[in-house]
Amino acid sequence: MIGQILLQILLIALNAVFACAEIAIISINDTKLEHMASGGDKRAARLVKLTSQPARFLATIQVAITLSGFLGSAFAADNFSVYLTKWLLSLGVPLAEATLDTISVLLITILLSYLTLVFGELVPKRIGMKNAEKLGLALSSLIAFISTAFKPLVSLLTASTNGILRLVGIDPNAESETVTEEEIRMMVDAGSEKGAIDDTERELIQNVFAFDDICAEDICTHRTDAVFLSTEDTMEQWYRQIYDTRHSFYPVCGESSDRIVGVLSAADYFRLEDRGRETVMAIVRPAYFVPAAMTANVLFTEMKRNHERFAVVLDEYGGTAGVITLTDLIEELVGDLGDDEEQDIETEMVQIDADTWKIGGSMRLAEINEALGVSLDGDYDTLSGYLFGSLGSIPKDGSHLKLQTDRIEAEILNVRNHKAETVLVKIRKDVPDQDTNEA
Repeated sequence: MIGQILLQILLIALNAVFACAEIAIISINDTKLEHMASGGDKRAARLVKLTSQPARFLATIQVAITLSGFLGSAFAADNFSVYLTKWLLSLGVPLAEATLDTISVLLITILLSYLTLVFGELVPKRIGMKNAEKLGLALSSLIAFISTAFKPLVSLLTASTNGILRLVGIDPNAESETVTEEEIRMMVDAGSEKGAIDDTERELIQNVFAFDDICAEDICTHRTDAVFLSTEDTMEQWYRQIYDTRHSFYPVCGESSDRIVGVLSAADYFRLEDRGRETVMAIVRPAYFVPAAMTANVLFTEMKRNHERFAVVLDEYGGTAGVITLTDLIEELVGDLGDDEEQDIETEMVQIDADTWKIGGSMRLAEINEALGVSLDGDYDTLSGYLFGSLGSIPKDGSHLKLQTDRIEAEILNVRNHKAETVLVKIRKDVPDQDTNEA
């Protein structure tokens, strides 16, 4: 009796091993498995060989599971039904022995099915799913041995399966469908919900996939918001435009923004000692034009290949739709690259004492005039432009200097990127306000 029970436990255990192996091997990531195999892992190489023929692999597993289950049912019905029948007869159950024997076989089969389903299928498969890689590699030798031992039967089952698939119009040797973009997005979302992928990584991955769905026109700075340098303006107007807007590149146009003649680099402009028209126009580069419908991924590749950082976007009629930079494209992938903290510093105003303020160089003159009750020259938009205009020159980066205008005493604490970054401003009490005089 004990030997029969141990045999039954052994058969259920075998069923459990094969069920666990099946789900574990199927759950292993194919790409990771191939990477491990190429790295010299013999167990991984064995699994790659097994799973390269899905029909043969599944037939091998099914043969093992079916045999262990079949033998378990046969032994249980044959060995335990006799004992159960005798026990029922001893209880005086008023039924014929043949009927009791049939009932015993039925009860034994139901009990065995329950035990096999729980301990031989469900629990092992859950374990296999939780530890797929570890168990799959550990059981690779056993599955390979079973595949070899039952090769004739496995070959017959494989041929039968493939033949039926062909009859219903399915190619058994066809490559499985590749993972789609939508499936990867769903996996990323699932990983984010489970905490395996943080929000920053999720956003970056989603942005990469969205990169080929947007076009240049969606990203570019529209022509109405872009800053153009017109050949019909004076060099003084160019000077003020460049210093007040702080861009790296400027499209140069003729009588309208649709007549682009080139692109001026602010860095090249700042290096010039003579900023006369001929000298400046000599450093204006040919413009790089792109169609508005060009997708972002193609545009990014083309701009890198051509070593371009600035492009003029043309609409379907050949007119200027806007401008776009390599930074704009990068920001579509990684988010805003702007330094908000630096921007706050450059535009803030802090009062030091009754007559002195610490002011960011990018703060607009109109705001300063209103806050301090002065009338600084309105021909300039920012404090930096006003001070450099008063100096008549552009200080070098890192410069620290003092100057005096007709309304204020200013100490430029630092020059960065050819702009006054921070300035100490003191109102001159010895000069009455212009508005007061007019009154």
